[in-house]
Amino acid sequence: MKKEIHPPYAMAKVSCACGNTFVTRSTQDEIHTDICSNCHPFFTGKQKLVDTAGRVERFRQKYGTGKES
Repeated sequence: MKKEIHPPYAMAKVSCACGNTFVTRSTQDEIHTDICSNCHPFFTGKQKLVDTAGRVERFRQKYGTGKES
């Protein structure tokens, strides 16, 4: 590998939207994520809709499959 062309690889703090934080190594100082192993349905076993950019809401409006009273 060529010397002095790679970015520094140091400790980085990862923050999740659920409030969980942990430390890992990366070329970035801080990493912000929407979902982590503490809140992901695969690891928790709980069903949860992950709405990215309002896709779930747009689907419900288009096809009328939402919470109906």
